[in-house]
Amino acid sequence: MRRRDVFIAGTDTDVGKTWVTTRLIRHFREQGIDAVGTKPVECGGDEDSRLILEACQDSGITTAEVNPVAFPDPLAPAAMEGRDTIDIDRIANIFRDIQARHEIVIAEGAGGWLVPLDDNRTMADLAVALDIPVVIVAANRLGVLNHTLLTVRAINSSGLKCAGIYLNDFDGLRDHSSDSNAGVLRRQLPAIPVINSNIADLAGLL
Repeated sequence: MRRRDVFIAGTDTDVGKTWVTTRLIRHFREQGIDAVGTKPVECGGDEDSRLILEACQDSGITTAEVNPVAFPDPLAPAAMEGRDTIDIDRIANIFRDIQARHEIVIAEGAGGWLVPLDDNRTMADLAVALDIPVVIVAANRLGVLNHTLLTVRAINSSGLKCAGIYLNDFDGLRDHSSDSNAGVLRRQLPAIPVINSNIADLAGLL
């Protein structure tokens, strides 16, 4: 059976990656599909991991599986003491174990696509190790076109497939560009579906 796993990448931090990840998990589980999520690397506390674990309900996935690597400060891992201890192979092995037990695994990145993990590796290297399609989450506001186009180009350069773009509408943050961003991205990237704040439509891409 075809796997439907996905890596949730952001154009930046605070664009709604965890919001999308948890709602995708809940959407699938409400349909009787055994979907779970992971946050392989988290910085600045454990809130994202706890929300993902809660969305997984009684799936049997553990806290250590949801979040194998945690740093206390809200900084890029490359700025942290102990950054060289991030073992991408270990994270990938944990991910494979989760895949073996569940129908869908949704992995959420930290920050943007090229956030440095250490002096030589980025979040992109982690995504490549997991070897699953990527969905970009972007805030639907001024600046999203540049950020999204750059992220798509970087994903393509990594050899992974960009399965879709999710434009996230935030209350109070819409601006003059919000109504036109989706249309511009669809014209610029005709081969990549662009979803505007509809989790069911996003789930249908997977």
